[in-house]
Amino acid sequence: MTTPHRIQRRRTKGWRKPDNAVIVSRPSRFGNPFLIKDAVEAEMGNPHSACTQLYSEWLRVGTEGGWYQETYRVGRQVFDRRRVLDELHLLRGKDLACTCPLPEPGQPDHCHAAVLLNLANTPAA
Repeated sequence: MTTPHRIQRRRTKGWRKPDNAVIVSRPSRFGNPFLIKDAVEAEMGNPHSACTQLYSEWLRVGTEGGWYQETYRVGRQVFDRRRVLDELHLLRGKDLACTCPLPEPGQPDHCHAAVLLNLANTPAA
């Protein structure tokens, strides 16, 4: 079995999602509720990195300390932390597709799909 990896989802004619891939971009239940535009407005440095870090922390700590909510609404979509964590097993061993650009070789991956890949494929302690 090959190691699962992140692929960039394309919206170009003829692009097809690979068979072993799950789309985790914002319209999916695994999407990131933290918006790039909000990170830019808050002057959070690298907005992609900031949103990825916020997503990771949201999944890790939940509502502890009052920093995050269990659910977030973006437009009509609701993102539920508990549901993401309960359904991580559905991502285990799968490639994850998101519209975020892939990083250059040797650079960190500032996409929430990288967070999900890590969580879904790390053995439980």
